[in-house]
Amino acid sequence: MTRKAPRRTAERIAETTLALFNRFGEPNVSTTQISAELNISPGNLYYHYPSKDELVNALFDRYENALSELLPASGDVRDVEDGWFFLHTLLELIWQYRFLYRDLNHLLSRNRRLETHFPAILRRKKRALGTLVDHLTAGSGVAPTDERARDALAANLVVLLTWWLSYEYVLNPRQALEPQNAEGALLRGAWHGLGLLVPYLDPGPRAHLQALLAAYDVTTT
Repeated sequence: MTRKAPRRTAERIAETTLALFNRFGEPNVSTTQISAELNISPGNLYYHYPSKDELVNALFDRYENALSELLPASGDVRDVEDGWFFLHTLLELIWQYRFLYRDLNHLLSRNRRLETHFPAILRRKKRALGTLVDHLTAGSGVAPTDERARDALAANLVVLLTWWLSYEYVLNPRQALEPQNAEGALLRGAWHGLGLLVPYLDPGPRAHLQALLAAYDVTTT
């Protein structure tokens, strides 16, 4: 039984750190604050995570693993409702680890693991969103007609989804990333993401998508 305790403590530390990073931003949270929040000694924290970067890397690994499980689902998208669900789920995952995105430039400048791994994450997102574009516009008379146009559309989706929460944060830095505002932020992000596809859909799917967007009554920002 005693051998399980370190794993439980490490899990508690990671969960608490994620909550603090998400609420206050990684640069504004010290290991001393994390220890105090958990009511453990700094030495206990350092036993499990010898540095703050180790905590960041552990959380990033969790995010990367979850993303690796999610992205292949873009191949299952067959209609606009599937597309909505996929984009919303992707944004939910980004929200869960939102400190990575709000503090991204800072983290990339000082954390070698993120510097080397995050570009690959964006490339994988782009491939997955390119697959989504292909499936939703297949057979459309107005689909992107060449690889460059299709590539640009996928890249635009990546940019929008990756930095959507940063956009929300700039508009309302005191409240945008608080838990009670998650639903609105995610709905708006998915709404704008699918909106990029409207010009490339046939009339039937386009009307379906527009009706779906209207049904959510999203207040845009």
